[in-house]
Amino acid sequence: MALLPILRYPNPRLNRVASPVSIVDEAVRKLAANMLETMYAAPGVGLAATQVDVHRRLIVMDISEDHSCPMIFINPDILNREGECEDEEGCLSVPGIREKVRRSATIKVAALNLSGKRMELEAEGLLAVCIQHEIDHLDGHLFVEYLSPLKQTRIKNKFLKQSREK
Repeated sequence: MALLPILRYPNPRLNRVASPVSIVDEAVRKLAANMLETMYAAPGVGLAATQVDVHRRLIVMDISEDHSCPMIFINPDILNREGECEDEEGCLSVPGIREKVRRSATIKVAALNLSGKRMELEAEGLLAVCIQHEIDHLDGHLFVEYLSPLKQTRIKNKFLKQSREK
């Protein structure tokens, strides 16, 4: 397995919409394994293929504290949303920034697993937030887009300044 480089905001490649995975093969399974390793090393609880500059609809996550519950969603699609919650979110592509974001409180998601079989899952709490956050990446959106224009500008300027200083 290998660690993959994570794109950092405001890299325009983070805004590309990911294409569906047409076949779940060994290359997809290897990508998922590398993404999990990268996410754990970062450290984080979720990672979308878009964040590692692979524009395919694949997300990985593990919200357990001991990394004992990895989850992989291929071509995820939210079937149902209910309620509303607001919680602080962060992102491996926007390191060091945590802001409150409003999302659906519970969701039902359908996806393929690593065997290529369809699965459905109802999620709430951190898992629901994480799934929504990662699917946003596949759709070319980052959590900072939910913030006020002023906050978005401040965050973007901070990261542009950091990239100029490197």
